[in-house]
Amino acid sequence: MKDKILEVSAIKDGTVIDHVPADSLFKVISILGLDKIDKKTTFGTNLESHRLGKKAIIKLSDIQFKKDEINKISLVAPQAKLNIIKDYQVVEKKVVEIPDDVIGIVKCVNPQCITNNERITTKFKVISKSEVKLKCHYCEKITDREHMEII
Repeated sequence: MKDKILEVSAIKDGTVIDHVPADSLFKVISILGLDKIDKKTTFGTNLESHRLGKKAIIKLSDIQFKKDEINKISLVAPQAKLNIIKDYQVVEKKVVEIPDDVIGIVKCVNPQCITNNERITTKFKVISKSEVKLKCHYCEKITDREHMEII
């Protein structure tokens, strides 16, 4: 049996976001606004993963998220797992879920959409969670995962 080695140091209390695809790390940081927080944040990328090949991990000291906040990342990291840490122990595990509505996170693919031409917050209805398809509230254009652009 191979010895288990921590590639990113442990935290006492907070949240660990694990199983983030390596190429989605900075999208997750942006979606959650982690570049604007003043708490200790550690991230690692291109770590070995049996499931993803290469993965990223984010460790946030003294931070807890509301369910709707964390579900936003499901658009770019659908396999992400959350571990809630208290006194260096995992006390709760959560799986992200794609929300029913996506507001202010994704850009509409339609260049003629009012959200691309005026200062209006984007708003989408999720019409498929398995393949991630979003329908714009304003112009009704469909955006799929392949064409999704995070704002």
